[in-house]
Amino acid sequence: MDGRQPARMLTRSHASSPTAAAATRLNSPVRTTGSLTSAVARTRQWLLDEQHADGYWVGELEGDTILESEYILLLAFLGRHHSETARKAAAQILSQQLTTGGWAMYPGGKTEISGSVKAYFALKVTGHDPASEPMQRARHAILAHGGADAVNSFTRFYLALLGQLSYDYCPSVPPELVLLPKWCPVNLYAMSSWSRTIVVPLAIMAAFQPVTAIDPALGIRELFLKTPDQWPPLRCPGLKAGTGLLSWDRFFRTVNAALKFCERRSWLPLRKRGLRAAERWMLERFQRSDGLGAIFPPMIFSVIALRCLGYTDDSPEMRYCHERLEGLFLEDETRLRLQPCKSPVWDTAIALRALDDAGIDPDHPAISRAAEWLLQMQVLRPGDWSETVASEPGGWCFEYANDFYPDLDDTAMVVMSLVSQYTLGKPDCKRAVRLLDESITVDHPVGEPSAGELAGKRRNHATMLQRLPQAIVRAERWMLAMQNRDGGWGAFDRDNDSEFLCYVPFADHNAMTDPSTPDLTARVLEALGKLGHRVGSPAVDRAIAYLRRTQEADGSWFGRWGVNYIYGTWQVLLGLAEVGVAADDRCMVAGANWLVAYQQPSGGWGETADSYDDPRLKGQGPATASQTAWAVLGLLAAGREDHPATARGIRWLLNHQRDDGTWDEPEFTGTGFPRVFYLRYHLYPVYFPLMALARWGKTRKVAGS
Repeated sequence: MDGRQPARMLTRSHASSPTAAAATRLNSPVRTTGSLTSAVARTRQWLLDEQHADGYWVGELEGDTILESEYILLLAFLGRHHSETARKAAAQILSQQLTTGGWAMYPGGKTEISGSVKAYFALKVTGHDPASEPMQRARHAILAHGGADAVNSFTRFYLALLGQLSYDYCPSVPPELVLLPKWCPVNLYAMSSWSRTIVVPLAIMAAFQPVTAIDPALGIRELFLKTPDQWPPLRCPGLKAGTGLLSWDRFFRTVNAALKFCERRSWLPLRKRGLRAAERWMLERFQRSDGLGAIFPPMIFSVIALRCLGYTDDSPEMRYCHERLEGLFLEDETRLRLQPCKSPVWDTAIALRALDDAGIDPDHPAISRAAEWLLQMQVLRPGDWSETVASEPGGWCFEYANDFYPDLDDTAMVVMSLVSQYTLGKPDCKRAVRLLDESITVDHPVGEPSAGELAGKRRNHATMLQRLPQAIVRAERWMLAMQNRDGGWGAFDRDNDSEFLCYVPFADHNAMTDPSTPDLTARVLEALGKLGHRVGSPAVDRAIAYLRRTQEADGSWFGRWGVNYIYGTWQVLLGLAEVGVAADDRCMVAGANWLVAYQQPSGGWGETADSYDDPRLKGQGPATASQTAWAVLGLLAAGREDHPATARGIRWLLNHQRDDGTWDEPEFTGTGFPRVFYLRYHLYPVYFPLMALARWGKTRKVAGS
């Protein structure tokens, strides 16, 4: 892999509002036979060839170099930093260095200080000469961007772990948090699911404060501009300092100082009890999971926590953690890169939908295998979400195994893929649920439905319940039960929106809560639409009201889980259309107009993750296949199938398709944590363009019939 080079940013003039010239640009007709038919066939066949024997699809999930860096620093803690594994991971880090010397969170991004400090440290502990040109270049870039002084809280913990600074300069993460009851405003379940899986093992680490003393020659004191006692305070990106005496910022900093005071004097009567509870909580969630939370950060901290608690390297628990981490490896003869997690459920559901759009018969063996695999993956056990929601389980998770953390995004996508594939007569359909009233009442989280509403619901749902498999009805109940009080949906929990927690000093990963977001709300809305819900349903109406409130003044919507406004706007248009919002509705018109306005002269669409830091850059960036497909799909949902912009987008996809049916897309168009971590889904530039081409092709057939 070549080193990432900063990509040229498209300015506003390259993706401006429509002009007379832009309106007539590239308006020649797109062929609906020949090129389109063969393009769909090539991508369809590529996807079929990539299916695993068990029925699923999974593409590589790529993050930035913090994955390799943090793994090397873990190996240094364990005394294994001279291993072949560490050497290969270091080679991957070096290959990603920017010409300017630092490391970015995504191609085309600027130097990110925490990732750059960890990359430099990882290279140094694996034997790279600090006098070498790459290391000198890195050091200069790091010092120019604030030095190690500017790193985030998680990076400080890695520095403390290897003796580069005292734990006094890391935020307090008390294990007693696990003991706090759910009625307490600050408790474990008030945090987002991913935060709590990080916080629990990190709290064990913070309590024991382990240190591996490395050779002083491998240290990074040359990156310190000031002594750690003069480093700036930790703060969540975008949050302003609270200056008032009663501000949350001041409150949590006072609590942090008090905890530090008590820790130095061992005035912590509940510490042992908290550690036991944290250990038990962590071990319970190893069960039925590809690692704690099935994501990289808590998996790393779990190893450190187990070492602190006295678990030996050959204990089943420690072997489990190492095996799950090694399962994220992608290795060749010279380099090793790590994935942040794996995405088989997500990839399979979207691939299944794309193949359905592309005309593959539901009885095709590949489709049947995929649908059966997805049904087997449904999570039927309570998880963390059930601590605050009373509902029968019925969701899907993102990974192979993560039973404590099914999510709304995957559940909605799987439901849509199964609804389109399963027909009456298939075995699971014969087990359709008869408990109609239970399915209806979750539409009314406050109070009971009236007799008239109940009768209407029975009529509306009768046909659906007769033909849908039990799994889909369970999923419908679960999605409805997870709707937030504001009408939207978050990812893993309900009403997880305590914004004051973002002022906790260790909350600078910018993901302390899991509130409603437009993109996820719209995806659940789209799934409910596939199940027959329409405007007039209480759940649908609340969701539509939420989406109307969150539409930007220019017509776009924010995208939390994909980059960024293109992603959000596409998905909201699909969700609204599926539940019956008319194409001439003002929010649909405004959303479609925004997409048209940001089409590039080439016919494609693109947006860089820089738009999370600066919304003035929304809709701007190198054109990509996935974002172009999203925009086309959004225009189709908004009734713009005959608009010249749609045809230009189709032409861009046709012109950029490779001979094997895929598209080249080095850009990161997925989002982990906005402003903190981004993702490249390697299958995004395959199944999304296939969806766009196939759906547009169907409109041409209808128009010609």
